[in-house]
Amino acid sequence: MKSKRYSKETICELGQYDRNFPEFEIGDAIAVSLRIIEGGKERLQVFEGDVIAQHREGASSTFMVRKIAANSIPVERVFPYYSPLIESIKFIRKGKIRRAKLYYLRARVGKAARVKERVLTREQKEAMRKKKANK
Repeated sequence: MKSKRYSKETICELGQYDRNFPEFEIGDAIAVSLRIIEGGKERLQVFEGDVIAQHREGASSTFMVRKIAANSIPVERVFPYYSPLIESIKFIRKGKIRRAKLYYLRARVGKAARVKERVLTREQKEAMRKKKANK
């Protein structure tokens, strides 16, 4: 379903609901657990990588995750945020970036294609906890 600028109430009426996923941003490393149906069986498959883009438009919100698979083959996948196939999202680490979209990683190979980790001080971690508690 393609929709633009729906309010939270309208999303709930359309069958969408708050997913309670951890907050993540572009550059962060996450692990997305997907429900895969093969034949009559259902299983969970984990897709772990860096978030290189986000599209925030209400019910049609998406995010793109990039990982390096076997034999150094890059794999990018776009996930609809409100998809019922997404079981859970696990936050792994924060990325240190300066761009809104990380498409430039496509042209890089090896260590240059990695996103550095942003290390937070104790004061910054406490400020983030207070900020979350106030919400």
